[in-house]
Amino acid sequence: MKILVVDDEEDIASLIQFHLEEEGYQVDVCHNGMEVFPRLEKGLPDGIILDLMLPGINGMDLCKRIKEKYPQIPILMVTAKTGETDVVLGLELGADDYIKKPFNIRELVARVRTVTRRNMEAAAASESVGTISSGKIQINQTAHKVYVDGKEIELTLIEYKILQLFVTNPGVAFSRDKLLDRIWGKDVFVTDRTVDVNIKRLRDKLLGEKERLQTIRGVGYRFHDA
Repeated sequence: MKILVVDDEEDIASLIQFHLEEEGYQVDVCHNGMEVFPRLEKGLPDGIILDLMLPGINGMDLCKRIKEKYPQIPILMVTAKTGETDVVLGLELGADDYIKKPFNIRELVARVRTVTRRNMEAAAASESVGTISSGKIQINQTAHKVYVDGKEIELTLIEYKILQLFVTNPGVAFSRDKLLDRIWGKDVFVTDRTVDVNIKRLRDKLLGEKERLQTIRGVGYRFHDA
């Protein structure tokens, strides 16, 4: 498993690299946001740890650009900012998870393990199943692609898994806790707000089918059967 660490603080990057390598990961490090895409062109990692405060290009812009070109790569966003707005914005731009500085290194390693495992499980599952459809939505699980009314839409891994869960369970109401367990896993430290942000982001991408992803007040979410 290859991890790209993007952090301009060399001591923190070295600390992360040491502990991840102790866990068996292969780690590459960038100290400047401008170095990232040349590294990605040489070979894609299985996950990226991305600091938001970077020279050259800020982490928010970098996260957006990475997800636009490589939506399948999970991103763990690292932020020293304490405001919820920054976290929500990062999630809306495509980050799969976040952790705040100063962080516990064991928690960071656990989060990396979780996001990379999700990516591997989704890839393995897509090899054994075909296409599922609901209304104008079509999910090609072999190619890991989603189409709405014939137009391909780009989804992050989390968005893809949420849509896949809803399409295969039409009419079923899922609470935020259930979505956290089914999509993120029980050992992940994420909040209800993370669920809401990803649902909103997915809904915005569903174009004319967005109204089918319904909010049930006081319960959670449900996908209307076509």
